[in-house]
Amino acid sequence: MRTFPVSRRRLWQLAFDALLIVGAWRLTFFLTFDKQTPIYYRHLLSWQVITVVVGIKLAVFVLFGFYNRWWRYVSTRDMWGAARGVTVACLAADLVLYAFPPEHTSHLPRRIIALDFLLLLALVAGTRLLARTLIERPPSGLVARGREVLVIGAGDAGQLIVRELQRNRRLGMTPIGFVDDDPRKRNDRIQGIRVLGTTDELTQILRNNRPDEVLIAMPSAPGELRRKIVERTRGERIPIKTLPALHELISGEFNLAVRIRPVQVEDVLGREQVEVDLAQVATYVRDRAVLVTGAGGSIGAELCRQLSRLGVARLILVDQGESALYEIERELVDERNFTAAIPVLADCGDRPKMRQVFERYPADVVFHAAAYKHVPMLEANPLQAVANNVLATRAMAEVACEFGVKRFVLISTDKAANPQNLLGHSKAVCEWIVESFALRDDIETRFVAVRFGNVLASSGSVIPIFRRQIERGGPVTVTHPEMTRFFMTIPEAVSLVVQSGAMGGRGQVYVLDMGKPVKIDDLARQMIELSGRTAGDGDGEIRIQYVGARAGEKLHEELWNAGEAVGPTSHPKIMRAARSPIDRGWLEDELDDLQRLVEEADTLGVIGKLRGMSARPRRTGSAVLEDTLH
Repeated sequence: MRTFPVSRRRLWQLAFDALLIVGAWRLTFFLTFDKQTPIYYRHLLSWQVITVVVGIKLAVFVLFGFYNRWWRYVSTRDMWGAARGVTVACLAADLVLYAFPPEHTSHLPRRIIALDFLLLLALVAGTRLLARTLIERPPSGLVARGREVLVIGAGDAGQLIVRELQRNRRLGMTPIGFVDDDPRKRNDRIQGIRVLGTTDELTQILRNNRPDEVLIAMPSAPGELRRKIVERTRGERIPIKTLPALHELISGEFNLAVRIRPVQVEDVLGREQVEVDLAQVATYVRDRAVLVTGAGGSIGAELCRQLSRLGVARLILVDQGESALYEIERELVDERNFTAAIPVLADCGDRPKMRQVFERYPADVVFHAAAYKHVPMLEANPLQAVANNVLATRAMAEVACEFGVKRFVLISTDKAANPQNLLGHSKAVCEWIVESFALRDDIETRFVAVRFGNVLASSGSVIPIFRRQIERGGPVTVTHPEMTRFFMTIPEAVSLVVQSGAMGGRGQVYVLDMGKPVKIDDLARQMIELSGRTAGDGDGEIRIQYVGARAGEKLHEELWNAGEAVGPTSHPKIMRAARSPIDRGWLEDELDDLQRLVEEADTLGVIGKLRGMSARPRRTGSAVLEDTLH
């Protein structure tokens, strides 16, 4: 039972219920005594008695929260509440009149008590159902079904959700209102549902209308706005879910039951959504054969998903992990109905095998995503880091040129900028390999590299690690309270990779705009809060433990090497790194030495050679940004 602030809407509801109480009371006597009320009961119809009855019943209605919800959002739960409230109100009024009857009046007849209760219940319930029916949802039945949902966002996505909720009864959800930041939509009815206000008024809207659940239906909303909505909704202890962000809804059949999910930390990081018209930029892969290395990995698998929607003639999936390869091939064939997927279980650094693959399945475009990426793992296994990252990239580039591939796109990392660990050193050399092949006059393959930071929820990403630690009750291990990283979602990064491939030529390195760096400590705290817990040392709280930076980790990542000039491209979220050309002869000699050291299993020699190359890359000429931008 709750009190409520006075509002014009509630005063009108009170006044209307007062009329219903008066009407039910007088109609009861009219029906009971067939128009002629006996003289010893007529005092019960005086305005003094009726005022007492109305006052008692309205007071009970208020205590039972009759006016905490708009009538047009009546639900089955509200009908049971109305029955309880009317029962208590009638009993209270009848007991008062029975105990203190008016002068010259007999005790209240029991049939009057029963009929007044039935009439008042019918009028109270009926008027609310009628309001719901006439105002909001005439085609969908009288009473709300299942959970009542407040939809944040009255745009196309919100309207689509409401239409589906109204149509599909199996979802068990009923929309009761919109919230939208466009003030022109206030009080408008969309799909029969009223726009109640803006997100700035969300707290009051939630208190006035108390939904069972809040649903964010703004795929392009920035993370900051989502965070504000989540904080206010959780402050009212109401569950909240979201429609996935724009990059997760690139295409495909809309299945609301599958798409709606709980709010995740990816939704509230504050990044602006990146929009890419893939259908327009991806003409270079349409009706072409495309080969993806590392096809079972996080980036490789998402590349396959997006390419399968862009009209490629054939996808050759190369991966040395059997389970991951099997899963992405089955997903493409069974779930996405893309039957032109060819799985190849192979090490992309194996030249004879890759020649065999290209002979059997000629490819026009190669996306080279295969790489070892976990910093501590590579620090402990330098031979494998160089073999799988550097030498495999060289082998793939050579075979691609040998078989006349039109475009070769390398997936790089921000750790290649001013590298401080073996992953960064190896990827920096991979960028040079791409650059050196692009500068050759005897080949026609167009080479590019795409450099970006951490991707959310990828294998080995900090987010799945934190999620598992939170599920276990903590502690959540953070390396350093000031450590920051750049973050981007996997679909977002891959769409920009495809866009970069359309731009490429002459060995450019494209760098994706990663937005503002995120403090890992803040990320951990947000994930704890989204799980419904708090960060701390008390009961029910999850402790954050600082464990120190691991081998090879930088406190803050960078996107640009020292001496690189930054140039724009046709897409505002993609920049170009301009620098002096690499000395191809020097690089070939260094790579030959690296290959020999790996074959000899000279771990210290490999480490020294790789770090020496990164520290003193030999370049020719000077960087001219204008030349690089063509």
